[in-house]
Formats: sequence, C-alpha cells, structure tokens
Amino acid sequence: MNRREFLVNSTKTMFGTAAIASFPLSIQKALAIDAKVETGTIKDVKHVVILTQENRSFDQYFGTLKGVRGFGDRFTIPLSNGRKVWEQYDASKNKVYPYHLDSSRGNAQRVSGTPHSWTDGQFAWDHGRMGNWVQYKNPQSMGYYKKQEVEFQFSLANAFTICDAYHCAMHTGTNSNRMFIWTGTNGPTAAGVASVVNDLDSLGTSSVGYEWTTYPERLQRAGVTWKVYQNLPDNFTDNPLAGFKQYRKANEQSGQLPNAPYDERIDAIQPLYKGIANTMPDGGFLGTLKEDIAKGQLPQVSWIVAPATYSEHPGPSSPVQGAWYIQEVLNALTDNPDLWSQTVFLINFDENDGFFDHIPSPSAPSKDVTGVTYGKSTLTDEQMSYEYAIHGKASAGQPNFREPKVSNGIGVYGPGIRVPMYIISPWSRGGYVNSQVFDHSSVIMFLEQCFGVKEPNISPYRRAVCGDLTSAFDFKTPNLTTLPALNGKKSKAEADAIRKAQEGLAQVIRPISQVYPVQESGIRPSRALPYVLHTSAKLNIKDKKVKLMFSNTGKQAAVFHVYNKLNLDAIPRRYMVEAGKQLDDDWDTIEDKYDLWVLGPNGYHRGFTGTLSKVTQTDALPEIRVCVEECDPKIYLKVRNDGAKTAKLRVKANAYLANQTWSIETASIEKELSWDMSEFGGWYDFTVTIDGDSSYKRRFAGRVEVGKDSISDPYMGYVSVSK
Repeated sequence: MNRREFLVNSTKTMFGTAAIASFPLSIQKALAIDAKVETGTIKDVKHVVILTQENRSFDQYFGTLKGVRGFGDRFTIPLSNGRKVWEQYDASKNKVYPYHLDSSRGNAQRVSGTPHSWTDGQFAWDHGRMGNWVQYKNPQSMGYYKKQEVEFQFSLANAFTICDAYHCAMHTGTNSNRMFIWTGTNGPTAAGVASVVNDLDSLGTSSVGYEWTTYPERLQRAGVTWKVYQNLPDNFTDNPLAGFKQYRKANEQSGQLPNAPYDERIDAIQPLYKGIANTMPDGGFLGTLKEDIAKGQLPQVSWIVAPATYSEHPGPSSPVQGAWYIQEVLNALTDNPDLWSQTVFLINFDENDGFFDHIPSPSAPSKDVTGVTYGKSTLTDEQMSYEYAIHGKASAGQPNFREPKVSNGIGVYGPGIRVPMYIISPWSRGGYVNSQVFDHSSVIMFLEQCFGVKEPNISPYRRAVCGDLTSAFDFKTPNLTTLPALNGKKSKAEADAIRKAQEGLAQVIRPISQVYPVQESGIRPSRALPYVLHTSAKLNIKDKKVKLMFSNTGKQAAVFHVYNKLNLDAIPRRYMVEAGKQLDDDWDTIEDKYDLWVLGPNGYHRGFTGTLSKVTQTDALPEIRVCVEECDPKIYLKVRNDGAKTAKLRVKANAYLANQTWSIETASIEKELSWDMSEFGGWYDFTVTIDGDSSYKRRFAGRVEVGKDSISDPYMGYVSVSK
C-alpha cells in the first residue's frame, strides 16, 4: 500500500463508531477529549505528568509491533562470523536467538530479570559491537513479547505516539539513569563527579549525599508548581532525590515521623519535602493524585513513582500489572476533561534491565585504554568530557569505574540502550511513531520548552544529539487527527489474577529449535524528523586509504556509526556531527579492500565496498553523492569522475521501486539521476555497482525529510530477517 492509499484508508476506518466503541475505556476517554487550543503552540500545555517504569527494552516489548524499527529492521549492526544482530553469543560462543516469552507456555509475565549494572552493561554493549550480549546478560535477556502478553501497551502505541529511538541515559542500572530524569545528569556536568551504580537510593542522614542542584529546585525557584507522587514505604527505591543532601535535610526538618503521610502545610517551610515525602500513603494507588485533580491542585509538573508490584520490573511486577497502573493514571487524568485537554502524560522506562535491543546506542565515541578516540565529534574535547568515566566518585558506594578491567577501556556513560516511550496527550493522538533520537534528558528539555526553566546540568553532547520531544506533537491542529482501534482493558483484579496464574508456572524455556523473530508487516503514520544527513567516500590510491565525509544539513545533531566489515573485532567508530557542520576521517584498507557500513537515525544507511587494486575502480575513481532538497520528496544521485577513464555504473532499486535498474556513465561533468519517492513516504534504497566489477558497491537507504509528517518504512516487517 502506498502512502496515498494508506492515508485515505486510515481516514475511512479510524473514525468508525464501532472501532471507537471497542477501545479500552481509559484510552477511549482520553481519545474523546480534544486539546484545548489557545495559542496553537506548546504553551497550551499546562500540566506534564511523568511516569517512569522499570527495566524493559524496546525490542522486548515492541520488536513485533508494526511500523516501528523492530525485528523487521533491514539495516542493523553487522556481527563477526557472518552473524545477524539477533544471533548473540553466550560465554561458550553458542548462538542464542530472541525467543517469544509465550504466556501460553509458561510464566512470561513474571520472567526473571537479568544483570543490569555498570560493569556488565559496559561489557555487553562492548563499545557498540554488541555481539556477546548473552555472555554478560544471561540467555533470558533475549526473550520478547508479542501483542498477547502486552496488549494494553500495544493499544497505547496504536492510540497515541510511540518513540522508537528513545534511549535510556546510561549503560547501567536504575538510580544513575533516573538521575537524568530529575537532574539532567549523573553528576559530571554539575559536580565533576559521577554516579554509575545504585547508591544512596533511600533516605538517610543529610551529612551524606549528592549535592548538585536538581530540576525540581529550579522549578521551585521559578514559581512552577511540582510534586513527586509516591508511596514512601513501597517506592522500590525509584526516587533518586532521596540521595541528595538538600532533600534529606528537608526530611529531617519536616518534623514528620518516618513514612508519615505527607502534610501539604509543610511545603511553606520545606518546599523540597514534597519531593521525597510519603505523598501517596494509600499504597501508591493514586489516591492523593486523584484528590489533587478533584481540588484543581494538580501541579504543573508531576512525577509518579509506581509501587514495586506495578512498576513492570521483572520479578516483583509484570507487564499486565504495569498496564493496569498506567490505565488508572490515565483514568484519573481524564476524569477531568478540561484538565486532560491541557495535559501531557509521558511514560518511559528507566533502563533496559539486561534485555536485548538491536539499535546501536547514540553514545559518545569510544576510547580505548590508552585514551585513543574511535571516531570524532564537532564538539570540543572539553564539551565531550562529560560523557566519559574519568570523574571522581559521586558517593562512597560507587565502583572504580575508571579502571580498564571494569569499563573495558575508558567507559562511556551513554546514551544507553533503547527503551519504550509513550507520549500520551490530546496533541499526540493517532498511532504515530516518532523516530527522533531522545534520551532521559529529553524529558527535562521538554519541560524547558513548556515552562521556560532551563537546566544547565544537561551536557553539550546530550543537547546536541537528543531532541526535546516536541517533534512528537501537533500543537497547531491536534483535533484533526484520526483515531485507531485498540484492545487491552483490564481491571486491577484481572491484572493481578493473570500475574498470579503466571506466577504458578515455570519460566518460559527457550525452544531447542531457534528461529528469527518476525515483525508484523504494515505501516503507521510517522512524524517529520529534523535529519538531513550525507555520507560520501573518496579513495586515496597512493596511501591506500578511504576517506569518509559526513555532513549534516538538518536541524539536529546526528551520530553516524561506522563498522569495518573486514574487521568486526575492531572498535566501531562514531561520528557526532552537529547541524550545519561536517567531519571526515581516513580508513586504512585491508589488502587493498574496504567494506564500511554506516548507520544513522531512522534507518539511514550508507555502504562503501571496493578493491583498490581493481583497474575498473582505480582508473575511473567513480564516486557518488546522494542529495536531497528541502521540501522536495526527490532523491538525487550525482556521479563524478575523479580518474583518467570513465566507468559505466548500474543503479538498482533494492526496495520500493520493484527492482528497477538504471545506467549512468561517469564524465568530467557531474551527471545525475533522480527519483520522486513521495509515493513511498520518502523512503529509498538503492545500490550502485560498476558494470563487470561486483566488488564495487555503494548502497544508500533512508528517508527523505521534507518537513512534513509521513509514514513508517513500508518494508519494515515485510522483509524477513532470515538468511
């Protein structure tokens, strides 16, 4: 189905009365309430509610969901020995594939967790090589769900907006990741120290603790109302504010007994107390949140910490119980339609536990044990320094994370592994996917846009690479969005009963016969992205090198990941290029050969393969440039001739244009071919070869961005990942 047919059919089907009547009630209510449009901008947002759940990777929940970058991804990290990214090695070099956590075969809802701390995180990520995941994260890290296990989560994605390029902040566990959500950093930018593991995650004496300024403090000073909703005895130590001296002092000076219900009168003398107090003494079941909504006292910014049983953490919780909790928060917010018409509800996950995800992390370029950087950045060394484990310990409980034996080189904080993120609001309805790169600092950057309170703790790298979530919204005409059909409503009793029934079963066993996971085929509406990226190559025959050139003419910085397919044991290089800037770097050939594999945001791919000793290549030195123009859905292939002879090039469409081919001959004057890809939402995939020389290849794939919403990759899920 092409883009035009998709949009027409969507309009016909998504407004049907029968379809709307089939929605889960909580989502049905939310979809029925239009946004309150006063300015047609982000300033119409009056309330932001943030719920951070626990320990799930994107692939584990949504690898099979149609229209997102899941198991049907055709451009992935290349692994050694010809493996696909889903063929992970364990400690004995046995292959372990992803396997379905099938609730009909065992306890899928309460599957066991995996290692998820700093050391195992660094080794499993392996500077971006990501080929020995199971060795450090255990076999169950490859388990994934289908719709039957996470039905309500699929409904949220199909009703509102899901982000499929949202990453946790660090390659580590809970507390250090959650620090980014409340403070924008794990310490380096604010205090010159770093937290990389869980420590000081519950209240203690104010003589010990972290000391840098948190975002709630900045909101307080700016007169922006805020509150943390939590049940203190059962917050699963998921509130990192408890480790900061200023909050510990507020607790000591509140005059309250341990775990006493929050008394809002204390706010006048200790305004930080509401950040660590027992604000939901009903066990965390949202009683005070509902009361505040009923009184018209919902703060402008609210953080919700779920009780352990409903946090979605493997072991104590389950997907179905987390779904029920999200449902209840949504019910509370939509009980007041006027409030919901001005509210954004953000749901993310603090980290991936150890569960596998196949997308390369947009981390800073790696450094080996000697400090050599593998890649480049347009930022200065000082600006980049906040992303490396070269700082002192933020607390006594931190490991010696600067030692090579721990960090496998000089550790990189992040951003880390991809995790789910739902954006639920009247401005984000319609089942969209947003593929802009985000991480936990993006949540604060969104709050900055809403309320004008800046957070200086966010590092220059995060500000450059990670968006502020605004591309996920339609603030101008939100009430014209079409609505999809959904499933998955559960009562608390039903959710608990499913968890209880699953609990009595044995863990789901990996099947003996391993197969690749399959993603549902189909497309969904996709938000416009700020990326206009370019990568080209130039051969240096004399020095036997290949120069890669990276350029960014878009509006957001991007990370280019480059893998040398002739030496996949080497550390991959990453190039961070800010908007309006460019970089280049030289690569040595191996026995005159090169095979460089480039990955970027939203399926951006470039491949450069060749042999310098081939006369057909060295005499003509043919090279191509792939160009796009603003507001133009066309892609232009421009061919130049840097050698003494000409060469006849053949261009083949690998997708979208049904294997069509074209020929073009190099000349002293640049020639070009062009294709209008608007019928396919701007998606393209072509390979260029030299007639009579199969060793020369240039492949280019991705999506042309024209500043308008489009569709997800039509080939996602249609093409099997099997060999």
